[in-house]
Parts: sequence; C-alpha cells; structure tokens
Amino acid sequence: QVQLVESGGGLVQPGGSLRLSCVASGSIFRINTMGWYRQAPGNQRELVASITSSGGSGGTNYADSVKGRFTISRDNAKNTVYLQMNNLKPEDTAVYYCCVNAHTTWSRIENIWGQGTQVTVSS
Repeated sequence: QVQLVESGGGLVQPGGSLRLSCVASGSIFRINTMGWYRQAPGNQRELVASITSSGGSGGTNYADSVKGRFTISRDNAKNTVYLQMNNLKPEDTAVYYCCVNAHTTWSRIENIWGQGTQVTVSS
C-alpha cells in the first residue's frame, strides 16, 4: 500500500504565501507524475499543477488561474512533491489534494490520493 501525507496548509492573508508538501511512502516501485488538485465548496475538483518524473520546467503543467503564482517541484530521492503558492487570493481557498501516479509493482499502475489539506485565504 502507498500512503500520501500532506502538510503546509493553513490560513493566510491575501497576497501571502504557503508551501504545501506531500510525501509518498509504502510499496512503491516507481513514481510517475505527481500533482496537486483542489476542491472548493460547491465546485468540482480541479487540477492545479502537475509534474512529470523528469521534472523541470518542460515537465510541468499549471491551471491558467495559478500560472505565474504557483510553482510545483519534486524531490525524487524523498518521494516528495511541493507546491509553492505565492500572491494567494481568496479564490484560492479550497481543500488541496496531492495525487501520485505510481507503479506499485512493475506491472500495476495506480492513482493514489492524499487526504487533503485546507488552504484558506482571508483577511
């Protein structure tokens, strides 16, 4: 089994910053794409950012609403993905979920979700 543990959420004022972290542990053969999604009350879950196994700017993808403000990165040695969120806005308020696409065996691929961490942007 693979577990994801998220951290870094909280309450921040508009214009502030937060850094989310997500650590994957357990039976992992290889981690492929890692990403962050969010879901605000009454809304569907949406992709915020993703990063491929090779990482780098060419391997990242962002929702239009966060481009230029959020940065996704990963540390493959630590099985960890980060989301640096700057210039936060009230509309960024949501529960943020980490999602990892991983080979749990050489032939089995799964999407694993974290429990979510609340981000609230309010003055």
